[in-house]
Amino acid sequence: MKHLRARRVVLMLLCLLYLLTYLDRVNVSTAAAGFGAQFHLSDTEIGLVFSAFAYPYLLFQIIGGWVSDRFGARWTLIASGVIWAGATMWSGMAGGLVSLLFARVLLGFGEGAAFPAATAAMSRWVPADKRGYAQGITHAAARIGNAAAPTTIVIVMTTYGWRASFYACAALSFLWVAVWALTFTELPRDHPRITAQELAELPAPQSERLSVPWWPLFKRMMPVTVVYFCYAWTLWLFLSWIPQYFLHSYKLNLKQSAVFASAVFFAGVVGDTLGGVLTDKLLKRTGDLKRARSWMVAACMLLTTLALIPLMLVHSLTASLLCLSGGFFFAEMTIGPMWAIPMDVAPAYSGTASGMMNTGSALAAIISPVVAGYLIDRYGNWQLPFLVTMVLMGVTVILALRMRPQSRFDAAGTPLGGAARVPVQS
Repeated sequence: MKHLRARRVVLMLLCLLYLLTYLDRVNVSTAAAGFGAQFHLSDTEIGLVFSAFAYPYLLFQIIGGWVSDRFGARWTLIASGVIWAGATMWSGMAGGLVSLLFARVLLGFGEGAAFPAATAAMSRWVPADKRGYAQGITHAAARIGNAAAPTTIVIVMTTYGWRASFYACAALSFLWVAVWALTFTELPRDHPRITAQELAELPAPQSERLSVPWWPLFKRMMPVTVVYFCYAWTLWLFLSWIPQYFLHSYKLNLKQSAVFASAVFFAGVVGDTLGGVLTDKLLKRTGDLKRARSWMVAACMLLTTLALIPLMLVHSLTASLLCLSGGFFFAEMTIGPMWAIPMDVAPAYSGTASGMMNTGSALAAIISPVVAGYLIDRYGNWQLPFLVTMVLMGVTVILALRMRPQSRFDAAGTPLGGAARVPVQS
């Protein structure tokens, strides 16, 4: 890896972080076919298992963001990684519903600080005009975890059983923690292979640790959090129930449903990457954060809603695959601009700000899988949960326009008015 620039190595490690955290949280969706039958769980109980990790995940978003801002991303992610890897291993040792719920809660505790800490690391290691790309490519790696999980977990399950799928994921996570601890430095200038050119392109580090302006920052991030909740409702519906949707709605076998689910999730990989590139290109062309972030998110939310409409009208495996893939593609295009906003608004408090935003995702992760499971149990209709998400995404088109990424905080936490224009590399 000597020929790689230090900044690229850090971005690669963060991509692996996103991939593994999502692999560890969505493997349960495919493994549910094994433990659900063994433990005789209803769809509602399986929905509870899906959402259990989100309770501590919600609680530790802001706490984890503050910890990473205060003590650094390196140690925050080391501690978090050990906990979530251990929780994944515990999932494989579960003996019933209660122990599964405990393992998922522990997983949420460990992963709660992961993305805010990663965002704090990016704020120091990524140039201002490449924030959308960095967030897009790391979240694309997360969707690779989504796409790989169904087929990979099925292969392990059919060969060694559902418990082994959790053990394999845990081993990969423990390995990542070791590499991160040996490779990452909190400040770019301390990295042994950083070049002068790389340092010149990066934001100047804060000379002191600042107190978080909690209330002004909370008010600024609230519209962003609401928008992210609506997006995440769709995300967690897809992550939790897509494998089961193809399995039951079209009476496919486990391997077939895994292939179709992976195809949907792969569309998200493309959407994440394209969205990150496009938001940075818009910013470079216009210099306007409102257009590059808010307008782009609103447009993608509208396209998501339109893509899902045929799902309500035609019961066809091919049509369902195309509609779900298109909907997930456009929904994921919002990730780059959404996760760039905390760094745009509050670069000195990006961990805390992104934690505030990601509480929306955590809250959606609690509610969305359970509501979907209840609707399926109550009405026996696998299309109904997607109708709910279409309504939410339609409303979010309007809400997204209320975000103000162009209005940021200065180093002392004072809100700055006006339209901020982010400097870009020529």
